[in-house]
Amino acid sequence: MEILLIRHGESEGDILQVHEGRADLLLTDHGRRQAKEMAKVVKEKYMPEVIWASTLKRARETAEILSQETGIPVIEEDSLREFNNGVLAGLPYVEAKIRYPEPEGGRKPHEPIEEGESELEFRFRAQTVFSKILAESAGRKRIAIVSHGGMISNLLRAFLNLPVLSDTYFPTGDTGIHLLKVNGGQKTVMFLNDCGHLAKVDSEQMAAQN
Repeated sequence: MEILLIRHGESEGDILQVHEGRADLLLTDHGRRQAKEMAKVVKEKYMPEVIWASTLKRARETAEILSQETGIPVIEEDSLREFNNGVLAGLPYVEAKIRYPEPEGGRKPHEPIEEGESELEFRFRAQTVFSKILAESAGRKRIAIVSHGGMISNLLRAFLNLPVLSDTYFPTGDTGIHLLKVNGGQKTVMFLNDCGHLAKVDSEQMAAQN
């Protein structure tokens, strides 16, 4: 089985400079164009048999654009949502620093943010939902998972059996594509964070600004 991990497109949170996480914000028009270009590439090169998606608007909208391009249905999965950042969700960065300063020495992995979850809880949630998706997708040749940067990092850690407290991070650009492969007991990372499809979108945006 091949597994596509896809991040959502640019969201309103990127423009507003706020803590996103569980803040349920839509894609920008630019983000929708990014998703359309991503969908064309996926249809041409990596056609999935099913699309799993986070239920947060920015990911769900990205998945719907992919579904419209490919004709493949979307399965919504709450557990694919981004890190639950509790009281920080939707707050501007500057305001958040004043109202909820980081504890001295940082928050411990087991300590949840107020009204949110801990890093350990986030990792275990990712591990659990990844196991569920793979089990329910048995027999499929290729699946797609549309989610968020933090969740994708944790899905990759789970795939690679990295320690729960691993400090290895996997950056993902807007609509960045990762491709993994499972063949029996063998796991292969085919590529990470392919954003080549964004070149056309970025050039069109620059032309519009000039």
